[in-house]
Amino acid sequence: MLVLSRKEGEKLVIGDNIELEVVRIAGNRVTLGIVAPTDVKVLRAELKPNGTNDPNSSGRNDQLPGRNRVAESGTRWPLG
Repeated sequence: MLVLSRKEGEKLVIGDNIELEVVRIAGNRVTLGIVAPTDVKVLRAELKPNGTNDPNSSGRNDQLPGRNRVAESGTRWPLG
């Protein structure tokens, strides 16, 4: 696992077409902005069923239409 520190407004680039941005940090909550192609599934880990690597098998699709998606995370991330 690669662990990186980021501040508000800073981004990570994954491959050629996925960007993660730290939109807001408030207490122990981090809000992430995710820009990815529509064929890339973005799913919160707690919604992924145990014992499977297929995010589609949960029966839920938390993606918003288009390329711009914002997901909130209640997880504490190593920020620096």
